[in-house]
Amino acid sequence: MKEDMSAHCDHQHEPDDQRASSPRYRKILWAALIINLAMFGIEIGAGFKSGSVSLLADAIDFFGDAANYGVSLAVLSAGLALRARAALLKGACMIGFGLFVLGRAAWMFSQGGTPEAFAMGSIGLLALIANVTVAAMLYAYREGDANMRSVWLCSRNDAIGNIAVMLAALGVLGTSSAWPDLAVASGMALLALSGGVSVVKQALGEIKHARVA
Repeated sequence: MKEDMSAHCDHQHEPDDQRASSPRYRKILWAALIINLAMFGIEIGAGFKSGSVSLLADAIDFFGDAANYGVSLAVLSAGLALRARAALLKGACMIGFGLFVLGRAAWMFSQGGTPEAFAMGSIGLLALIANVTVAAMLYAYREGDANMRSVWLCSRNDAIGNIAVMLAALGVLGTSSAWPDLAVASGMALLALSGGVSVVKQALGEIKHARVA
């Protein structure tokens, strides 16, 4: 249904260069940047206070996304080659984030302890609302160039991750164990790795195409 509806929007037929530099897209990126910075501050505090790896992972992801939106804003009016190189950097950051979270989950597993389920669930819900809002604003631009696609993938992955954090909170509450939290954190890391590889592949293809052109 959403695919059919978005297919009839005029901006879906605009070239990527025009869509990427449109005032509407720029405003959306600014809004996404502000939302992500605010949520980073909220989640980093909650993550340390509650002892939740998945919340810390999500907080770091919010910060990474804010940086990604900033990079996207900086290259909106640039040519395809420069936008693709920016996307290459963002894809590498997504991969780096995934590897970091996997390492953090392994370290927390070795330390033991159980996170606070209520904090996980409540902050996870707030983060979900924020990310669904951003993802909805970016939905029409999900099939653009590698730079636009990376922005969409970050928001989509975050929304999925927030749902997983809330489910992990229920798991922690029901089992009095850190396993659900660690499992979700690891899943979020793998999702970041997958998205990062996808963006890097597309960006490399666009860089090659720009050189040939």
